[in-house]
Amino acid sequence: MNRERRRAAKDPKTGRPNMPGYGILNGDKGKGLFPWSWAAERLTAATTYWLATVRPDGRPHAMPVWGVFLDDAFYFSSGMQSRKVRNLADNPRCVVCCEVGEDQIILEGIAEEAPDPKLRRWFCDVYQAKYDWDMEGFSEPFFVVHPIVVFGFTTGAGEFGESATRWVFDADQ
Repeated sequence: MNRERRRAAKDPKTGRPNMPGYGILNGDKGKGLFPWSWAAERLTAATTYWLATVRPDGRPHAMPVWGVFLDDAFYFSSGMQSRKVRNLADNPRCVVCCEVGEDQIILEGIAEEAPDPKLRRWFCDVYQAKYDWDMEGFSEPFFVVHPIVVFGFTTGAGEFGESATRWVFDADQ
């Protein structure tokens, strides 16, 4: 990951998502804007994530995956012949979603294979601690998804419009 992306990931621009017709309040109203740490905590705590990719013919594909969120990036592994990996080889843009209680997080980003052996060992250790699943000897690829835009909100009674927050990691979004 280049230095600019790493720096940008630490300080995303925070605001409200543009969702006309959904009753989204101004950022200084309701619960206010959630800090990035709110989203990072939920992305870390989740156990099942939904990964959406795009097939070569443009049709969407979504599957549940296990993964870990650390250092402002999402890491997961999958079989080389899986539909999601073949889709990512063709188009690395993807969406990762999770739900923790009444809180939802939607991460739009770019996935890349992470072949670094030190990073792989780190991923396997963290993954095993989280899921109690031994990754030793697992030879399939693993990926890192760098966020571009992340959305978060809570769906408690009447809270959606006053909690919806958007974090932008890429100035072009």
